[in-house]
Amino acid sequence: MTLSYCDFAPGLPFHGPYHEREYGFPIRDDDRLFERLVLEINQAGLSWLTILKKRDAFRDAFADFDIARVTRFGARDRQRLLRNSDIIRNRLKIDAAIENAKRLMALGSFAEWLDQNQPRSKDEWVKLFRKSFVFTGGEITSSFLLSIGYLPGAHEKWCPVYAKILKLRPPWSRPHPAFGHPLPANAGRGRSREILLPACGEKVPRSGG
Repeated sequence: MTLSYCDFAPGLPFHGPYHEREYGFPIRDDDRLFERLVLEINQAGLSWLTILKKRDAFRDAFADFDIARVTRFGARDRQRLLRNSDIIRNRLKIDAAIENAKRLMALGSFAEWLDQNQPRSKDEWVKLFRKSFVFTGGEITSSFLLSIGYLPGAHEKWCPVYAKILKLRPPWSRPHPAFGHPLPANAGRGRSREILLPACGEKVPRSGG
């Protein structure tokens, strides 16, 4: 039996709060959007639990994801981050965070840029992100957009959180010109990822961030 994130996350110390208060909820603050993008990039090849456990360390290491400050990170900062065992010490991911901060500064507001390009299908978003940023392949892009409400599919319709998010009118719920109505419920579902459940060690697939 395949478990969804809504099946197993509630009640767990890290997944539970994220599932109930953050995952799929719209975000308007540019720095918080940048944070989520960096965390999704850093998850590549790892579990989301690992990222959640290291989130506070990431905030400390990346100046609370202040985009303007991260754009000024130089060689010393890169070396500092590579020596920091509390985060993911991957040169490509660190370089991607700094480069994407610079590209976001050039765009202006991240939230406004997203709104200007909404609505789009998953494939359209992936093409745009590959053109606009670095280290943003299909899974990372779709997981990021699921997690901030620009693609549907973060929560099952029976999940109580789904109703809470719907009341906030997330971007994915707006009419799509190709359909004349909101995106289909499965439009944002990308490749499922495996998450290691801390209690039993069982691996279960999850769509999204």
